[in-house]
Amino acid sequence: MPDSSNRRSVACYCSTFLAPEMHHVYRQITGLKSFEPLVLTQKRLEEDSFPFPEERLELLPRPTSWKREWRRFKSRRIKDAPPFLYEKEIEHIDKLLRKRGADVLHIYFGNSALQLLPLMEQADRPCPIVVSFHGADAGVDMDKPAWRDAMARVFQLADAVMARSDALVADLESLGCPKSKLTVQRAGIPLDEWPVMPRTAPVDGAWRFVQSGRLIEKKGYDTTLRAFAKFHEKHPTSRLVILGDGPLMEPLKKLANDLDVTKFVTFAGFVEQGRIRMEYGWAHAFLHPSRTSEDGNREGVPNSMLEAMATGLPVLSTDHGGIPEAVTDGVEGFLADENDWEAFAVAMHDLAASEKIWVRASEAARKKVVAKFERGQQIDELEDIYRRVMQQKEKTEVFAA
Repeated sequence: MPDSSNRRSVACYCSTFLAPEMHHVYRQITGLKSFEPLVLTQKRLEEDSFPFPEERLELLPRPTSWKREWRRFKSRRIKDAPPFLYEKEIEHIDKLLRKRGADVLHIYFGNSALQLLPLMEQADRPCPIVVSFHGADAGVDMDKPAWRDAMARVFQLADAVMARSDALVADLESLGCPKSKLTVQRAGIPLDEWPVMPRTAPVDGAWRFVQSGRLIEKKGYDTTLRAFAKFHEKHPTSRLVILGDGPLMEPLKKLANDLDVTKFVTFAGFVEQGRIRMEYGWAHAFLHPSRTSEDGNREGVPNSMLEAMATGLPVLSTDHGGIPEAVTDGVEGFLADENDWEAFAVAMHDLAASEKIWVRASEAARKKVVAKFERGQQIDELEDIYRRVMQQKEKTEVFAA
């Protein structure tokens, strides 16, 4: 991280710092240039994967486990409303922000902002507050009146609201967020960590596809397997590699067996970044047929997809969430409708139809990430948002005086 001298301070609230799939949050926090980050968290995980200076990380005291369970039960089963942090928890965070001289509080994820709503409602807040939405936090539970009402308060009280894609901005507007508060703040990809990898199209039909991410409903792995099975009928030497772990591991393995492609599909489980880079280098295309899950969970722009594109992998995906902002159908790859595995199989065949199509998509994929998702540019834009809300606060204080 850059030298801390003469830098302003931003407190970054992440209820968990960090789950394995939250690498994008780590990149953003550790990539700050003009602001020194202070992390506030209730739970510290994956310290080896996400090292962070202890003097700039505050592990917040938590209620006993039975109190947390009671809060969750009361919220979900009795009130059917968001669980707010207890008064003492809010007081502790308020004191920390003042003691550490935070110039801005950045709350990661909309559901965490709901928990911190009592802090946002304070008349004398310690600093301006910005909230960033990443996908699921703009959809899950938003069909419930109490949750929508609470989110409306978050929108009203936040000094700025950020979303990872234009599609997510539209979702937040539909929930009632004022357009004047909304800014697209995209995930930033460190291009030096994901360089272009030389690869050649297979001459014998041995196409190698890869998908990476949590094995959950919205990632569409069942669509991937069904489409691959269809593609494999014409290309019997093709292979599929699935990187990641999650609750759908066993059902997906069963589906692969039912489709008679088990011998040609590798379920690698959770792997480190180095292994992911190698798999991307060996692959010819990245698959990601995202869908909206039953609970309203949607994608922003998948980080795994952007990382793959940065290495020069064409993408086969769906017209879902913010994905079309990274992949234009027929340019960086091909898009199909959600849940349409037959159309997805056609897209796989279209990409493999000629080396010229594949090479063109590969080059376009890298160019798109460079132009739209490079980390340094996105960090600059994020820090501009911090400065803007600080200036707004200063103007308000001058006017009040």
